Amino acid sequence: MVIIMEILFYRYGSICEPDIIRAFRQMSLTVLEDTTEITQKYISDADRILSVERIINERHPLFVFSINFYPVISDICHIYRTPYLCWTVDCPVPELFSASICHDTNRIFLFDQAQYQTFSPYNPEHIYHLPLASCTERFDRVTSSISGADRASFCCDISFVGSLYNEKNPLRALSALSEYSQGYIRALVEASLKIYGYNPVEDALTDNVIADIKKNDSKFFTLKKSVANSDRYVAAHSYIGMEIAQTERIRTLNQLALHFPVDLFTRSDTSPLKNVRIHGGVHTLTEMPKIFHLSRINLNMTIKPIQTGLPLRIFDILGCGGFLMTNYQSELQNYFDIGIDLETYSSMEELVDKCAYYLSHEQERAQIAQNGYQKVCSMHTYPHRIRTMIASIL
Repeated sequence: MVIIMEILFYRYGSICEPDIIRAFRQMSLTVLEDTTEITQKYISDADRILSVERIINERHPLFVFSINFYPVISDICHIYRTPYLCWTVDCPVPELFSASICHDTNRIFLFDQAQYQTFSPYNPEHIYHLPLASCTERFDRVTSSISGADRASFCCDISFVGSLYNEKNPLRALSALSEYSQGYIRALVEASLKIYGYNPVEDALTDNVIADIKKNDSKFFTLKKSVANSDRYVAAHSYIGMEIAQTERIRTLNQLALHFPVDLFTRSDTSPLKNVRIHGGVHTLTEMPKIFHLSRINLNMTIKPIQTGLPLRIFDILGCGGFLMTNYQSELQNYFDIGIDLETYSSMEELVDKCAYYLSHEQERAQIAQNGYQKVCSMHTYPHRIRTMIASIL
C-alpha cells in the first residue's frame, strides 16, 4: 500500500514559490496548491479562510505552508489542529504582531535574526530562525544554456537587478507631515545611510513622528488583535525604511557610475540616475540568472528593515556562480567567509575601492565567485531548508 502524504501550499506569487514546491516534491510530498490569491485580483480574509478550510476538509493535508505569515490561515489551521508552517522572505512583516502568532499549531521560520529576536518571545517553542536558500539545480540549467546573444545583452562590469523602491515608498505621498516630522525623518535617513550593519530607526523614532505618520495615512497598518503595539515597527520599517532604501540605491548607483560602467535592470522610475546604463525589467526565472552569472560584479544593497539577515538576492547571485559585492550584514559571517566566498563593503569609499580592485584582479574575482557557488550548493539549497522545516512537526 502506497501512502501519499499531501501538503497544502497557499500561494500568492512569490518568486521563490516554484523552487520551494520542487523541494517539497523531492521530499516525496504531494503538493496541493491554493492559487486563489494569484488568480483573483482582490481577495479578502474571508475568501482565504473559505478556500483553505475547504481543502483542509476535503484532503486533510499533513500541514499548510505559505511564504510569509497569514494570521487567518494560522487561525483556521489552529481550529482544525493542522500544523501551519510559514517562512518569511520579506521584511517588514507587520502581520507577525497578530495575536495568531501564539498558536501552538504554528511553525514560523524567520530569516532575519533580529526579526526572530523580536517575535520569538511570543511563541518560543514554535518560532525559529532559518536563513533563505538558493535553487542551484534550476540556475545550473539556465546558465548552461547561455548564448552569444545573452552575452551581448547581459555581460556587465557592475550590475544591479532590482527595484529603486520609489514605487514602494509610501512616505513621499505624505505631503501633510509637519515640518518637524519631515526634518526629523530627513536627519534620521542621513544618519542611517552612514551606518552599516545596524538600523537605528526604530529606536530613534519619537512618538510624535510616529503619530504624525499614522495620522496622515489612512492605510497605516493596524491589527484588531495583536501581541504588542506595532505602530513604531510599521513607521520605522514600512515608511522610513523604504525612504532609506530609495535614497541609498539611487546614491550608490550614481556614485559608482562616476567611476565604472554600471548597468541597472529595473522596472522602477530611473529619472534620478545619471550615467547609469538603464535596462528594463528582466524575467526572473529565465534572464536574471544569466545576468548574475555573466556580471563581473553583482551588487546587493540590503534594505534597512532587514536588520541582520541575508536577502534572497545574496543566495540567488551566489547560486548562479556570480561574484557578489554586498553591504555588510552581521549574519553573513555565520554562513560565508568574507573575502573567500563573497565580498562586503561598509562605506561608499570601500565599495568604490573594492570594485576597482576586483575589476582588475580577474582570477581572484572568479575564484571567489566559484567558492561562493560551491558553498551554496553544499549548505544553502531549498532541500536543506525544507528538511529543517519538516523536522519541526515530527
